[in-house]
Amino acid sequence: MAGYDIAIIGGGIQGVGCAQAAAATGYSVCILEKSTWGSATSGHSSKLIHGGLRYLETYQFGLVRKALRERRILLDIAAPLVHPVPFYIPVYKNGRRKPWQISIGLSLYSILGGLTPLSRFRVVPEAQWSQLNGLRTEGLQKIYRYWEAQTDDRLLTLAVVRSAESLGAELHEHAAFLRAQREKDRDLYRISYRQNNQVKEVCCRVLINASGPWAATLQKQIEGAPNPPDIDLVQGSHVVLKGRISDACFYVESPNDRRAILIMPWYENTLVGTTETAFAGNPDRCQALDDEIAYLLAAVRNYFPTWPIEVQDLFAGIRVLPKSGKGFTDRSRDTMVQYDDPDNPRLVGLYGGKLTTYRTTSELVIKQLGRTLGDRGRKRDTAKINLEQVQSNKSD
Repeated sequence: MAGYDIAIIGGGIQGVGCAQAAAATGYSVCILEKSTWGSATSGHSSKLIHGGLRYLETYQFGLVRKALRERRILLDIAAPLVHPVPFYIPVYKNGRRKPWQISIGLSLYSILGGLTPLSRFRVVPEAQWSQLNGLRTEGLQKIYRYWEAQTDDRLLTLAVVRSAESLGAELHEHAAFLRAQREKDRDLYRISYRQNNQVKEVCCRVLINASGPWAATLQKQIEGAPNPPDIDLVQGSHVVLKGRISDACFYVESPNDRRAILIMPWYENTLVGTTETAFAGNPDRCQALDDEIAYLLAAVRNYFPTWPIEVQDLFAGIRVLPKSGKGFTDRSRDTMVQYDDPDNPRLVGLYGGKLTTYRTTSELVIKQLGRTLGDRGRKRDTAKINLEQVQSNKSD
């Protein structure tokens, strides 16, 4: 039976990020993914590497600053996969936010982004409004332009996988976790998993549960594990429309409830998202609901009334949020990290988090695990390891 310093359950961006950081630190590591890399939440996001402008309204300044720093890093190390894209915010008379509020928010966003060229914004002159691909101008007061970055989330996840592998991580796809038993006399976890219709085993000193929306359920299959934190599962759905409305992204308010909706280029098509719908049941069975599709298409019709809508594709993913009395929009988007023992961690649970901040979360987790595993005398900075595009997939 193979033995490792660290075993990771879950091949989404959080899990593979931890595998890369662990291998870069010199730890032996294996990762088990029940399907394929990035096939769940990490492959069904809004495809953005961003700071989270709207998080400023809920005072998540630390998360925004961290995400904007990571955006700069990923634009540097993952240039083939992450590219800048302009964002337009049209402000209408009946909108939830006034122009002065948007201006203050973008100014703070720019400061948190370090006042770099990519963090600056401007007001679009009224004479240029007609160039914005049929955007509705009735009631339009002002348009702001700022910058974010876009990626193919599955390809980014795969690039991190290949980087982890090149550093020595062992990868196992179609390897479904079954259970983990604690061998206290040897301070090890014995992990059983199913692959190719065979039950196999590995052992590890530290176990990381990075199984996304399955994490709370999976925690119950780990002997001696603490109870998972109180969480909610929230479905986010997207529609892909045939043809590009624009080469830029539009940050608009839903005409139904004033939530933020993004209308973005996606390869040769247009991506519209996302929703926030309470989810119960097996995350394997999540799918875009009729009400969600209608909700998203209503936003497109409201802002681009002359665009011929033809739905090309649909997809849905499940995000993990902390349970709270607040609405989904107002809850923290930062990763919840649970250690069985912060001073001598043997089990780590990762809940939620953002695509943008996967790298810094992984670095912090692996640094904490040094208390248990010790120093291997090897350290490569993942902020300086280039990520290469492995393949191209334009099916979404």
